[in-house]
Amino acid sequence: MNIRLLTAADAEVYRELRLEGLQTNPEAFGSSFEEEKDISLESFASRIEGEGTFTIGAFNQGDLLGVATLVQANKVKLKHKASIFAVYVSPKKRGLGIGKQLMVEVINQAKTLVDVEQINLTVVSSNESAKGLYTSLGFRVFGTERNALKIGQQYFDEDYMVLYF
Repeated sequence: MNIRLLTAADAEVYRELRLEGLQTNPEAFGSSFEEEKDISLESFASRIEGEGTFTIGAFNQGDLLGVATLVQANKVKLKHKASIFAVYVSPKKRGLGIGKQLMVEVINQAKTLVDVEQINLTVVSSNESAKGLYTSLGFRVFGTERNALKIGQQYFDEDYMVLYF
């Protein structure tokens, strides 16, 4: 397993995995497959290499199996915070510790950023495996938003979690 920062050269495999995630686990993302399926490869490359944005990928023999994105806030009053978004591991490779490896790398990346003192994330309240992973890494729930996401006629609550360091 090779865990590393994605670059614009990874845009195509990132796009494929992102679209897979949006279709497989739509409740795990604020975006939808319909909104992102026609986004250009160049836009995905820009997203990967945006200022203050770090997308970590887990590769096995060239295949991208999982990702996690860290974004540092850029406003003066918020620079002490970073947020984790779009954590996803392909279902065929879940249960192998890839998510934990990605999260550990994202946390380590955050600790190298000047001013960052905490990491925030949201997770669907019913996603016990993800919440268990985040809790094992030191994240704590500090609030829950009812009906945070709506897919068709179904609502999903989200827990807000934070890790201080």
